[in-house]
Amino acid sequence: MKQHTIKEAVSVSGVGLHSGAKVTMTFNPAPVNHGVKFQRIDLESSPIVAADVNKVVSTNRSTTIQSGKASVKTVEHALSALLGMGVDNVLIEIDGPEAPILDGSNMEIVEKIESVGLEEQDLDRDFYEVEETIFYKDPETGAEFMATPADTFQVTTMIDFDSPTLGHQYASLERIEDYKKEIATARTFVFLHELEKLLDEGLIKGGDLENAIVIVDRIMDKKALKKLAKRLGKPGVKVEKEGILNTVDLRFENEPARHKLLDLIGDLTLVGKPIKGKIVATKPGHKSNVVFAGMLKKRYQEQKKLRGKPKYDPNEPPIKDVVEIQKMLPHRFPFVLVDKIIEVSATHVVGVKNVTFNENFFQGHFPGNPVFPGVLQMEALAQTGGILALSTVPDPENWDTYFIKIDNAKFKAKVVPGDTMILKMELLSPIRRGIVQMQGTTYVGNKIVSEGELTAQIIRRNLND
Repeated sequence: MKQHTIKEAVSVSGVGLHSGAKVTMTFNPAPVNHGVKFQRIDLESSPIVAADVNKVVSTNRSTTIQSGKASVKTVEHALSALLGMGVDNVLIEIDGPEAPILDGSNMEIVEKIESVGLEEQDLDRDFYEVEETIFYKDPETGAEFMATPADTFQVTTMIDFDSPTLGHQYASLERIEDYKKEIATARTFVFLHELEKLLDEGLIKGGDLENAIVIVDRIMDKKALKKLAKRLGKPGVKVEKEGILNTVDLRFENEPARHKLLDLIGDLTLVGKPIKGKIVATKPGHKSNVVFAGMLKKRYQEQKKLRGKPKYDPNEPPIKDVVEIQKMLPHRFPFVLVDKIIEVSATHVVGVKNVTFNENFFQGHFPGNPVFPGVLQMEALAQTGGILALSTVPDPENWDTYFIKIDNAKFKAKVVPGDTMILKMELLSPIRRGIVQMQGTTYVGNKIVSEGELTAQIIRRNLND
């Protein structure tokens, strides 16, 4: 599936729910791999803030991202609309501190995007594919999240505010194509008992009975309602029907649960990659949504590093066993550090080294805490790379490989007896005049334990010596 941007710019205007600031937000087309970024055009130098979970600085009643001194509040509705409509790359210019709340949903944004259409771009989408079950429970709120493998992005939310008025609610989105019809019109909501506290905290300055559902969860007399109306800047408020304050009919019986799903999708957009997997969330909220998004982003980064990890099946016969390896390499006991070769092509080679406590160097290298030396990991990679380099000459037994340099060597985890090292070497450039440049990576299980750029030269032996 290809990446997409919008065909032309579209704008929405309104007030920020919490700041009360009037703001215009313009969505602009962006190139491949740009992702979603906000630009504060009202600030000097028009700083840009990427929609990334690592940029989140607050989750108090909304999600706020920040880079330097530039921040954007309540980004979740816009982000949710973009994911729901399949937009990968967009630059959002905004002339204030907070995205507009509009009518409490993101339907206006969805319709604006739909009005201009999407443009397919010439690069494939890079998905985060959930490969195993991931679970998180917020110890403070009791919110629970689970991600499981699936071929598409699916989301289910369950809410329980311990309120007889609201009760238990459930919402589900099985197909992202149904986002506009099933989710986009769901409005934000607030409980009546929360209003005065939020006003005291300096929040919901842009709140209005037209952009939020107010759920009545306590009895209020006329005096209290009059006081609340004054604080909201309204001539009066009243309960027109049981459970709902001064608002029109709910758009869905489970509209609050659907809005929680809308928010969750927006916060999960902060992973930075579209997700292939099923997400089930109980009692989600911005704080726990963002923590879970951080977990998924970390898994994606680990997964990305391991994309090139070779698959090793010990039942498959090797391409070269240790006897054949010794016919190509001059190394002998105790310095043969490759047991077999399991893959080889014109540009890469993969070897295997089984680490046992019988290795001679363990007698002196931390004998009470045996650790495979990092320099020998580089040597094992070099010997593996030597197989690829020497396979380019007709008489490999008459050639040797010599190190020239090692760059960017990193050692990330211990290698100990019992481990199986998978040694992968990939050409960084074609072999010229016997000079071989390779990227080496050592894997143990699902971990990269070491890596580095190795340069060597193959030199023909003087057969007259």
